Amino acid sequence: MSSLRDLGLSEYEARAYRSLLETGPTTAKELSRASDVPMGRIYDVLNSLETYNLVRSQTASRPKKYVAVEPDTALDRLLEDKKRELQEKVGQYEEIVDDLSTQLESAEPVEEPFWTAAVGPDNSLDLLLERLAAADDEIIMVGSAPARQVDILSGTERIVDELEAALERGVEVSLLVRPDLFESLPEEANREYYERLFHYDNYSARASPNIRTTFELLDGVEVCIEVPHPLGREETFGVIDMKDSDFTADISQAFEEHWAEAKPVGPP
Repeated sequence: MSSLRDLGLSEYEARAYRSLLETGPTTAKELSRASDVPMGRIYDVLNSLETYNLVRSQTASRPKKYVAVEPDTALDRLLEDKKRELQEKVGQYEEIVDDLSTQLESAEPVEEPFWTAAVGPDNSLDLLLERLAAADDEIIMVGSAPARQVDILSGTERIVDELEAALERGVEVSLLVRPDLFESLPEEANREYYERLFHYDNYSARASPNIRTTFELLDGVEVCIEVPHPLGREETFGVIDMKDSDFTADISQAFEEHWAEAKPVGPP
């Protein structure tokens, strides 16, 4: 069950406020008895509730009397306080991330080959997005749309988000696909690529009928190979992420050959 404590009040503060709603205007002494808040704590509790703007006091009376603010108003004020507190925490965490990003540095690349894999549409997409976000210089995407790993529209939007972020930080992005690819995608998915990416000078797209596989080449040293479903379903079975200088060199050479003969693709 929800409690006023979930919105930041202490147990004594919550009990005092609830009792004030029942008693109406009352003194601190009477409220202490009604709420079971010790007399030695009741004034601190009331001062705190006044700070939250949850109670009002009648200072002219002797002894001083207190009344609770209406519940809807009180809850709105507690909610706004929580929102403000969370926003401040977000700002603090962002500053921490900025500081750490300058302190934490990746080790120099190791020449020894390394690979990892993800199985299933969601995990495959998450791995691909992670690797796209790590690219520093170049992203090459070849083959069918990686958005087919999950729901086409939501997958496309998430991938285009990462590509746009990469373009913003100066990464060269090249897309090489079959000519019939864009015809097979929903219009909304195509629009994501056309409207959000094509105006960047560091983005280019070409089409070639000779494309048979789907992969992403990152910074010339890493490749994500998408594995089609063995039962022929229209989804990616998994993604293999591999760092192998000899292997990626061969892929880069094959890409350059296909790229040279491919035709530019532009907005419709």
